[in-house]
Amino acid sequence: MMKRGIESDRNQDCTVYVGNLDEKVHDGLLYELFIQIAPIKNIHLPKDRILRTHQGYGFVEFKNVKDTEYAEKIMNGIKLYGKNLRVNRASNNASNNDKLDTGATLFIKNLDDLVDENLLQTIFKQFGVFFKPPVISRDEQGNSKHHGFIYYKTFKDSDNAIAKMNNQMILNKKVQIDYALKKKNGKAVKHGDQVERLLLNEAEKNNYNI
Repeated sequence: MMKRGIESDRNQDCTVYVGNLDEKVHDGLLYELFIQIAPIKNIHLPKDRILRTHQGYGFVEFKNVKDTEYAEKIMNGIKLYGKNLRVNRASNNASNNDKLDTGATLFIKNLDDLVDENLLQTIFKQFGVFFKPPVISRDEQGNSKHHGFIYYKTFKDSDNAIAKMNNQMILNKKVQIDYALKKKNGKAVKHGDQVERLLLNEAEKNNYNI
């Protein structure tokens, strides 16, 4: 039986974050939408304590990781009440960012509370093509941890984004942007070293997807 609003035992690896929700969306509608992907274990739409309205995002927990990955792939970007949904695995943070062994992945910090994935995409798409949509790290309640990741396809684009946006104001805060960390030989190192750049350049020449 599907649970609603239960957070304490939610499996983050089997959960997707659903953002940019219109105010008319309710948990029943979210259920009807995502049940088309796979059986649902839990749905949670955090509510404003005073107004009792949701805050524009929610979480959908599936029964296994495979269904979660499929939901992210299929549902991200679809329109609901005229808004493009932002669907990302809730466990998308620094740890699973390491799975991107090659890629122009940026880490952005000191984000204003009001910055969401949609705003990041709007700002940073002018500098190049994304490998995948930007992600903001969030806590169990869906609140921003004030940092996130921007995934470009090429180092030319990511270098350009750093040059243009590092130490610039986004809303009310000055953001810091640098290459994200990845694991290499058991150590944390930054993306963007010479070897990684050469690998990506060769992949582009041969039309490989990394």
